Amino acid sequence: MKLVIASDHAGLELKEEVRANLAQAGHEVIDLGAYTCDPQDDYPDFAEKAGEAIKAGVAPRGIVICGSGVGVCIAANKIPGIRAGICHDTYSAHQGVEHDDMNVLVLGARIIGPALAFELAHTFVHASFAVKEERFLRRFNKVRAIETRYQRGGSANQA
Repeated sequence: MKLVIASDHAGLELKEEVRANLAQAGHEVIDLGAYTCDPQDDYPDFAEKAGEAIKAGVAPRGIVICGSGVGVCIAANKIPGIRAGICHDTYSAHQGVEHDDMNVLVLGARIIGPALAFELAHTFVHASFAVKEERFLRRFNKVRAIETRYQRGGSANQA
């Protein structure tokens, strides 16, 4: 699978390890930075780079990493069309794709180690959206409708 990967300084070391592990397994991994450990970099910049690359069709999915995972998850989910989920267990890594069409895996470098990160990344890339199951498609379409409504300045009362 072709993927983009990005992190801030706190996720740099884990990003490098995950990138190398996925590449060794035959995946094409496009590194969007950070490339050096600069404590002045900001996680929203890297979440946005990954999200914009996915929206532009550079890759269908991505992985973003920061210290806890929370910051990049919040930032990535601000981008229309991005469905980022923080996963620190394998069930969530595949279920997020299968049920919710998650297209960005979020990891916290200060929460998990490389061995679990590798497992999560491989679980994520091998999962597929269960689009043939009506309940998952129905729920996915509701999420997209919420996103569209709020992009237009709407609210839940304008459903």
